[in-house]
Amino acid sequence: MIVEQIWTGNAYRNFNYLIACGETGEAMAVDPLDHRKCLARAAERGWEITKVLNTHEHPDHTGGNAAVIAATGARLLAHVNARDSIPGIDRGLQAGDVIKIGNTVELEALDTPGHTMCHICILSHTDTPALFCGDTLFNAGAGNCHHGGHPPQLYKTFAEQIARLSDHTLVYPGHDYLENNLAFTLDREPDNAEAAALLEQAAGQDPNRALVTDMALERQINTFMRLDSPAVIARLRETFPDLPANPDSRTVFLKLRELRNSW
Repeated sequence: MIVEQIWTGNAYRNFNYLIACGETGEAMAVDPLDHRKCLARAAERGWEITKVLNTHEHPDHTGGNAAVIAATGARLLAHVNARDSIPGIDRGLQAGDVIKIGNTVELEALDTPGHTMCHICILSHTDTPALFCGDTLFNAGAGNCHHGGHPPQLYKTFAEQIARLSDHTLVYPGHDYLENNLAFTLDREPDNAEAAALLEQAAGQDPNRALVTDMALERQINTFMRLDSPAVIARLRETFPDLPANPDSRTVFLKLRELRNSW
C-alpha cells in the first residue's frame, strides 16, 4: 500500500489522501477537496483513481467529489446512512465492509459516529496498520461535534474502537491541527514532557511533509486518550469543582471536549 498525504493549504487545513496499489497503479482518493492537487498527484505517479471515499458529509470533505469523478469515472463510497447528505453514493459502507484497491490493498470500514452520525474511518489490513480517520481522531486531538455530532457517541467511538487500535497503527487525519492540539494537551497536563518535546519539534513544520503519528504516541500526547491521568483530572477539577475526585472516563472525556470547544 502506498499513501500520499496531500496538503491543501486552505483555511481549514485539510489533508486529502491517495491510497494506491503498488502493483496495479489503482488508487482511491479520500476526501479529495482539492481535486486539482489530487488529480495532478495521481497523474505524476501514473495512478488511476477508481474510487473516491468520503469519511463524512461535511463540504470540506465532499467538495471535490464531482470534479474527481468527472475526470476519472471513479465510484463514490461513503457511510450507508449518508445517502441524503452526499449525492451520488455508489456504495454505502457499514462496519466491517472491506474495500479493495488493486491487488494488494485491503481496507476495513469502521462505523465511527460522534463528529457526525454518518462518519466512517478506514483501517488498512497491512503489517503496519494505517487509520484514515477524517474528523474523528486528530493528531493529539479529537473531532468537535458542532455540526450534526454527539459528544457521548464520540466518547463511545473512542472507548470502544480508537482506544483498542494497536500501538503501531499510523494516524492519518483529515486536518492538520497538531500544534494547537498539543498546546491544549499542555494546558490540561503541563508536565507532559512528550507533548512539550513534540510541540517544539512540530512548531512551524511544513504541512507538505507533516509528521505522521502512531497510536503509541497518541496515547502519550493526546489528552482525549489520557482520561485516567491524575494531572489531567486534577486540572479539570480546577475548572469543574463539582467533579468527583475519581471521575469516570466518560465524564473526563466530555468535560475535555466541552473545554476544547471554546479553547
